[in-house]
Amino acid sequence: MLETIVTRLLHEYPENATQYGVDSGRFAALRAALTNRSAAAETSRARWAGQTLAKLKKVARAGLSADTAMNLDVAQEAFTLAIEGWTFPFGDMAALSGGNSFRNTPYVVTQLSGAFVDIPDLMDSKAIVATPTDAQAYLARVEAYAGELSAEADRIDRDRGLGMVPPDFILDIVLGQMVPAASAPIGEWTLVSALRRKAAAAGLSGRYGNDAERLCRDKVGPAISRQIAALKAVRTDAASSPGIASRPQGGEWYRWALRAATTTTFSPDEIHTQGLEQIAKIQAEMDMLLKAQGLTKGTVGERMTALSTRPDLVFSNDDHGREQLLGYLNGRIADVRSRLPRAFTRLVNGSLVIKRVPPSIQDGAPNGYAAAGSIDGTQPGIYYINLKTTATWPRYSLPTLCYHEGIPGHIWQGEYANRLPLIRTHLAFNAYSEGWGLYAEQLADELGVYDQDPLGRLGYLQSMGFRACRLVVDTGLHAKDWTFDQALSWFHANTGMPMVQLRSEVQRYCAMPGQACGYKVGHNKINMLRLKAQTALGARYDLKRFDDAVVETGNVPLNLLERAIDAYIGKA
Repeated sequence: MLETIVTRLLHEYPENATQYGVDSGRFAALRAALTNRSAAAETSRARWAGQTLAKLKKVARAGLSADTAMNLDVAQEAFTLAIEGWTFPFGDMAALSGGNSFRNTPYVVTQLSGAFVDIPDLMDSKAIVATPTDAQAYLARVEAYAGELSAEADRIDRDRGLGMVPPDFILDIVLGQMVPAASAPIGEWTLVSALRRKAAAAGLSGRYGNDAERLCRDKVGPAISRQIAALKAVRTDAASSPGIASRPQGGEWYRWALRAATTTTFSPDEIHTQGLEQIAKIQAEMDMLLKAQGLTKGTVGERMTALSTRPDLVFSNDDHGREQLLGYLNGRIADVRSRLPRAFTRLVNGSLVIKRVPPSIQDGAPNGYAAAGSIDGTQPGIYYINLKTTATWPRYSLPTLCYHEGIPGHIWQGEYANRLPLIRTHLAFNAYSEGWGLYAEQLADELGVYDQDPLGRLGYLQSMGFRACRLVVDTGLHAKDWTFDQALSWFHANTGMPMVQLRSEVQRYCAMPGQACGYKVGHNKINMLRLKAQTALGARYDLKRFDDAVVETGNVPLNLLERAIDAYIGKA
């Protein structure tokens, strides 16, 4: 049953087959396919998901192995969340979409989501072109990309009729990405240049690049123009109010989004309060470290703001500075690798490359993000950093980002997930993923990476405080009627992070309500479970074996993570 389910999921969301490196053999046809993003396809998926959930619920767990029971329960939780999300007739329900499962949004297209954001980078970074068959599959995807763009344009029009219109500033960012890209010479488009580069490297005919250019001119270009027209039309209806609650069914949608993002039943008020309590504790620790550096005047946020502009802590905002910054990141990854045998008994390779966010999407992209490599290990994980301006990244803020996105964070955890049955590689939950990312930052601190770097430890605590602030800002925007400027001012006052970075963050929360709350909620749960294990096991507690238990359980809802840790405690 689970194999049948994941086969269907990969056919619904074929990009994942390429991400996982399984688009060969029985899944070879998926190399030439992309997700059908039409409203009709969404309706069909929702119908199938309801039928599947009913089957999952009927399976008796008694007598099954613990692993099989867990796999079934993970699938049941994922399908339950998805079906609840599909009850809303707008936006993009992503809970079953694999690598993008965190990306639920009430809007069809944002600066963070949609075919324009996804597909050119997928084809550039992940598509393998070694044979004529591969090149033909690539071209089939170029044509399918045009279909995705047109389908999204139809849904933008539909949602406009329902009153679900993104904030005006979100639409301005999206149009600011798409319009210049569409007006560039087609031969320079990523879809074309990537195929020409890959085909040349494989010794294939140059005609494939020419075919890609023709498809982009005849089909992709008109589809982008159609989507731009739809976005411009909906822009005439757009308001500047940032919160989802001001839109039809917005309050109900936000409560579902919080459940999906945190896999808990916390209310917006409860999450808001948690954030306020946690930032106060983190700032108290930061205050002591700042005083030790001779920084005694002003709030914690004001002192961190002053620190962030020190010339000796900022890389030059040019190509040379960006190269230096990337080299620094690679050095931090190399250092933490040597420490990981103290945190895990069973190690993975942690294969990764660090890349700049493509400039074509950097205006709307997150500041950093990552995805694990392929299941067979042939393609490394990619850790992206947004280098639109190096002012976003004072030196002390960079180490903890490496540990979150790379090792022992997302790319590290993803390699453990790649060892599980394929359905478990595919199904993912935001609170676990991002909770692990924050726990990875904490582990690096505990492994001594900041023993000779007090400013780096300040950056780590600022990062933790930043995630606590997300609980306040996200719920403030979407449940407490905060304005954009109110959210931005509060964020800046309580983190001291560069304003250009925080503006991008608040825009992100407006495009993807709720998602940012999963980080600290998941982190808190992992630490609660660690304390539970320490208390229960006493002298028998072993950090390495606890970390093994968390990461080898795989990506699960937080209630199922607790079940796994209880089992670990029982066997220890």
